[in-house]
Amino acid sequence: MWNPLLDRSIPLGDAVDAIETVIVPRARDLGGFEVRRALPSAQRQMVGPFIFFDQMGPAEFLTGTGIDVRPHPHIGLGTVTYLLKGRLHHRDSLGTDAWIEPGAVNWMLAGQGITHSERTDGAARMSPLSMFGLQTWLALPKDREEAPAGFIHLGRAALPELDGEGKEVRLILGHAWGERVSLEMPSEVFYADARLAPGATIPLPDDHEDRGVYILDGEVSSARQVFPAGRMLVFRPGDRVSVTAGPQGARVMLLGGATMDGPRFIWWNFVASSKEKIEAAKEAWRAGDWQHGRFKLPPGDDGEFIPAPDR
Repeated sequence: MWNPLLDRSIPLGDAVDAIETVIVPRARDLGGFEVRRALPSAQRQMVGPFIFFDQMGPAEFLTGTGIDVRPHPHIGLGTVTYLLKGRLHHRDSLGTDAWIEPGAVNWMLAGQGITHSERTDGAARMSPLSMFGLQTWLALPKDREEAPAGFIHLGRAALPELDGEGKEVRLILGHAWGERVSLEMPSEVFYADARLAPGATIPLPDDHEDRGVYILDGEVSSARQVFPAGRMLVFRPGDRVSVTAGPQGARVMLLGGATMDGPRFIWWNFVASSKEKIEAAKEAWRAGDWQHGRFKLPPGDDGEFIPAPDR
């Protein structure tokens, strides 16, 4: 049965627009592989703890081609690459060697520092490959920025699913609609993948301070406006809000949580509450002391790395 918390009556109200901002992602072509970045944006640096939100693809790779993201470092954040199609080989400096596959969660906690690579290698290149997914970064609270790095994999079967009345929802992180993912998070958060049948309505959880919706496919209406795919809607705190799928149905990502304890600085792959933390990480990566320094290269993928930008 469908969770009744998803079927509340949502008053629209003629005088109140619940949508705070609409973000149109910036698109970049990475050699036939398009990436659309919704966060950070000029309108919003973060939605809850989400500070980076990229749509990767959809893209088609011919036999013998694919993605090669060489080893690179992170600090001050947690990452989730959530795939809809395809698979990616993840290796990191903790010794993790795992494949990211559709519907599963690989939660990588950078904390004081981690290095990882993501590739389509080995058997994945022996035939044509479709790739479509989302990569998100979550900023860490100040008291968790220096935490040890970590990695946890949760298979698709471990993620709560809600199904009914034209809605199929998979909770990816955190808690919402009375369900919770069995993965400890550093701050209050929710992240979900929802398929909506034509005309189906889903409310956003009202127990989270900051909330947004990214439209992956189809179109949705909210606050008496219609929005196409490739838009992120950010809603005002406190309002009861919902989105309704258009006549072709829709697929949306719902996200948010508690606002951060202050703004964050972002440089390359580093996120921190102070410029000093960023500068220290820059120096450590540029030093290249993989044996004794702050950063190490992933075992099994330590033959190359991405140099730090000059700027």
